[in-house]
Amino acid sequence: MNFLIFASFPVICVIFAYALRNAKRKEQDIDREFWDREQRANFTRRKPLDDLNYITIPEELLAMKPDIMTEELQSYLDDLNDLSSTKIVNLTGYTNTDLKLKYGTANINILSDYDFHYTNLVTLLQKLAELLHDSLEDELAIKVLEFAVSTRTDVSKSYYLLARLYQEQNTPEKIEQLITQAQSLNSLMKDTIVDNLRAACR
Repeated sequence: MNFLIFASFPVICVIFAYALRNAKRKEQDIDREFWDREQRANFTRRKPLDDLNYITIPEELLAMKPDIMTEELQSYLDDLNDLSSTKIVNLTGYTNTDLKLKYGTANINILSDYDFHYTNLVTLLQKLAELLHDSLEDELAIKVLEFAVSTRTDVSKSYYLLARLYQEQNTPEKIEQLITQAQSLNSLMKDTIVDNLRAACR
């Protein structure tokens, strides 16, 4: 038995060395491909931004009038109105290299601003919805969250709170719609959100 183990040891070493070399080669290929793309991206000329999916905040949200207007609610609504005058684009899931290749290096700062505005928007919408829910303004909270989801946000709390509100409003069938919307996300959060929404349906 000891002889068998001793004899097989060199074979194991050879297999391990081969696997290690193979893994290093794949890693080098991935690294080379990344830098090739990055180099091409850095020399891509400016392209029009006409095909971007610009997000417009609905007037019904901007003109929202909760029954009890607190200072905090008013502050969130003021911030929402300020955001409405900016250009907002959801670029979740795209790297800077992806964006430079598609729209040119000269546009990267503009696109970063658009995405920054989007991050601010979905964060603000979630906070606003939570505050409305705490203030027993569930219908307004649902409108805020439905708009957030329509922008393809990957803020998981927005989906979970909306699903809970649908259940409380006796419209659990709408959670299926939420699942469909979540399945189209270009985000690492997609599977987690979908799984938790499916659990909510059980």
